[in-house]
Amino acid sequence: MENKSNGKAIASLVLGIVSLVCIFFGYGALLGIVLGIIGIVLGVSAKKEQPSGMATAGLVLSIISVALCALAFIACVACAGLIASSFPY
Repeated sequence: MENKSNGKAIASLVLGIVSLVCIFFGYGALLGIVLGIIGIVLGVSAKKEQPSGMATAGLVLSIISVALCALAFIACVACAGLIASSFPY
């Protein structure tokens, strides 16, 4: 058998990791959501072409990162709204 790496699986894994890092940058969580969705698409495509552990890891990491980035973004918006509403006109 030929040992060939799948570029889409690697890209999905890298995008999942970068998306998780974006959580720590406040409104960068919006960028993390976009990167995570791209990672999900690449992970699904990689699993269809050549199922491997790396494709599964990239897919799972991207799904988790989209969920966490969405929660972080909602929390940032809620905090910004709370702070803005505490100042009188």
